[in-house]
Amino acid sequence: MTYPIRPIDSSEWPAFARVLAEGFGWTPHPKQSARHKAETELDRTLAVFDGDVMAGVTAVYSLRMTVPGGQLPVGGVTAVSVLPSHRRRGVLSSMMRRQLSDIRDRGESVAALYASESVIYGRFGYGRAASGLSYRIHKHGSAFVRNAPVDPSLRIRVAKPADVRADLEKLFASVVTARPGRYARHGPFWDGDLADEEFDQQGAGSLRSVLAEDDRGVRGYALFRIKGSWDENDVPNGELRLNELEAADPAAYALLWRSVLDRDLVTTVRARGPVDDPLIALLADQRQLRASWADELWVRLVEADRALAARAYAAPVDVVIEIEDDVCPWNARRWRLTADTTGAECKPVDEEPDMTVPVSALGSAYLGDGLLTTQLDAGLLREHTPGAVRSLATAMSWSPKPWAGRVF
Repeated sequence: MTYPIRPIDSSEWPAFARVLAEGFGWTPHPKQSARHKAETELDRTLAVFDGDVMAGVTAVYSLRMTVPGGQLPVGGVTAVSVLPSHRRRGVLSSMMRRQLSDIRDRGESVAALYASESVIYGRFGYGRAASGLSYRIHKHGSAFVRNAPVDPSLRIRVAKPADVRADLEKLFASVVTARPGRYARHGPFWDGDLADEEFDQQGAGSLRSVLAEDDRGVRGYALFRIKGSWDENDVPNGELRLNELEAADPAAYALLWRSVLDRDLVTTVRARGPVDDPLIALLADQRQLRASWADELWVRLVEADRALAARAYAAPVDVVIEIEDDVCPWNARRWRLTADTTGAECKPVDEEPDMTVPVSALGSAYLGDGLLTTQLDAGLLREHTPGAVRSLATAMSWSPKPWAGRVF
């Protein structure tokens, strides 16, 4: 069936929110729903209608995201949900295709999302572009290496997060370009990050912050909650749940982590970070960081030529890429990518290809995570010129590894 698809207006938000609640099995507090509405760009929503029934929804955030070598406008796909009554009727497919067309019309060559289920988005051309770690550290094993950076001019200040919001925003804006995948936060995003109602706390207490600063100003901050606990012998067994830790330099980073790890009455710290988190190198006993791995950002090249020409490259490359893309047919042809460390161009050609790749493979490599050779080894790419995929993978690799750090 063909269903009408269009953006919603403000009066339709309750119906939009109900579809999300059904799809995600979530019952938000009215204040949470109001925050979500404030974050949402209504003109970038889409709803699918079956008569009078809103059967599917999605939205896009207008993000400015860091990519290798700079920042780009990126369509941040979010709030994808279909009513259980309308599964397997083409609702999701029609909605995702329309959304990608709209993103292209906005002039954004890249889309990104967090996947609620990792099996869904590959069929729409998204590739896993970043990975992350969820980890816990026991306080007794958290000593740092002897040469960990120390700056005597730095000091820790305890503050209520809402009272230092301007400092937090300024510091984050100064570090957001350091790692691919990070994106600028506007006011409503910060409203949600610093919210501290009882339902935000989830049993882990008030939101807390510490700042690392010197006489010139703030050089880093940590946001966290503490779930207090004592064992049967009245020995403290608290858990610190770190929301985020941002620093402008290694000394501030190390001092903030020591403040978190040395917190009184806390025995365990839980946190999330990139796969190359500098904390791993700081720990004297790296086995004390007990981590689990998961996919993080997924990326889709909406206009492959513009996207490939817009990022920086770590090494020279000159290859002809045949892209397979049955969702965005304007990408499905042969492109010659010529790049070095000073710039890149990507032009349509009729030459014989060096490789044939699904567009999702390029999305997975776009932020620098370097998955192309893995996919070649798995038989998911076709290489026509020996060594071509490795050459492209080397050129597209980047350090540090990509990681967004905040679900949108």
